[in-house]
Amino acid sequence: MRVLGIIPARYYSSRFPGKPLAVINGKTMIQRVYEQASKAKSIYKVIVATDDDRISEAVLKFGGKVMLTSKDHTSGTERCQEVMSRFKASNEIYDVIVNIQGDEPYIQPDQIDAVTQCFEDQNVQIATLAKKINAQDELFNPNVNKIIVNQKNEAIYFSRHPIPYLKNTEKDKWLEVYDFYKHIGIYAYRSSVLEEITKLKATPLEKAESLEQLRWLENGYCITVQETVHDSIAVDVPEDLSKFINMS
Repeated sequence: MRVLGIIPARYYSSRFPGKPLAVINGKTMIQRVYEQASKAKSIYKVIVATDDDRISEAVLKFGGKVMLTSKDHTSGTERCQEVMSRFKASNEIYDVIVNIQGDEPYIQPDQIDAVTQCFEDQNVQIATLAKKINAQDELFNPNVNKIIVNQKNEAIYFSRHPIPYLKNTEKDKWLEVYDFYKHIGIYAYRSSVLEEITKLKATPLEKAESLEQLRWLENGYCITVQETVHDSIAVDVPEDLSKFINMS
């Protein structure tokens, strides 16, 4: 099974322009993500997919692989599909594509391997990760996406709201009586499925929650969920950089 790791990285972000080039403990964020992803045992190749020459130049400077992609993409999934298609056109074929978040500078290689291992089951279409929530502020934070799964470890729904709702239980007791899960935003797709889902139009649930993965669920695709013990620490705004002080 040949696996391609793609790190979508766009320059313009409403809350943090130039985020991939932010310096964290002496290295740009995109370099830290790239180096962590390259440690994953399951990945054949890692490449940055960007829409900006400044990011491309930074990747080449540290010796990474990069591809300039369209500025018109509305999601990292679309950017991954372009990269995969261009490799395919040159007869470089991959079975699985891993979409690695470009704003998690200390992503654990084990997380990438865990999501990739799901595809040992030939029926898996899309895979992602989830981690148990242990803190009240995470549970009720709309910027932390929550997930519920069925008994086959398949996603039922994703939401910015805590799910499920616990009737007849005070909210400060919810974590004591039920296991809630945070969605860790790494995705892996079987290559044929990636081709299909990028042709889908936005759906009502996706628009309501502003969560792309709901488009796939609404169209009948199955998302396999693997539990992880590793958290994801993402950078959304410049102030988030302080989370990484003294991390090597």
